[in-house]
Amino acid sequence: MGDRTRANELAAEYARKGDPTGWFEVLYKESEEGKSLVPWADRGPNSGLLEFWGANRQPAYGKNALVIASGLGDDAEQLAAWGFRTTAFDISQTAIRTAGKRFPQSLVNYRVADLLQPPPEWAGKFDFVFEANTVQALPVGLRTQAIQKIASFVRPGGKLLAIVRGRAENEPLEELPWPLTRAEMNEFIRAGLAQETFEEYFDNEDPPARRFRVLYSRP
Repeated sequence: MGDRTRANELAAEYARKGDPTGWFEVLYKESEEGKSLVPWADRGPNSGLLEFWGANRQPAYGKNALVIASGLGDDAEQLAAWGFRTTAFDISQTAIRTAGKRFPQSLVNYRVADLLQPPPEWAGKFDFVFEANTVQALPVGLRTQAIQKIASFVRPGGKLLAIVRGRAENEPLEELPWPLTRAEMNEFIRAGLAQETFEEYFDNEDPPARRFRVLYSRP
């Protein structure tokens, strides 16, 4: 995970402007120009996703998958390689354009879209939804709305895998990313999903970060 200084500066600036998601495009644009780094753009599939899949392979062929805030496309490409008909979206036009350049032969349907105002035809459409690190980059006041939107994409019988930074209830929120508590994760349940598994672990960052990896399903 790269340096987060510029991301924190932009997040604070755009929060003051009343545009709490506008900074994502600015950061990706600056990264494209070589001025900044996108700290979560590891240019490889999410390690937590790969670990989960190794132990909990899901049916993929003939199934529809959606990647939330897909960034430079690595997770979406991995789901497509596993056999999903994959749609991936990001609010940043630059991120989507870069993903298209990186994977010119891609089978993924890349879209520019806003999680908080998604295309209505996505509601209840997807067999597998992957969310990693998006909610933690949003102000606390937007989290319930974001979680409700993410849950809404899961069709009956479908699954959602969420991987987030976690924190204890008494841990303070400091700089971006803002980790979630288990109580906040329960918003997915209030949004109509059932929790199948909940894992808490520390990743291989320096220093290691606490992660929650949770599999949900829609009855």
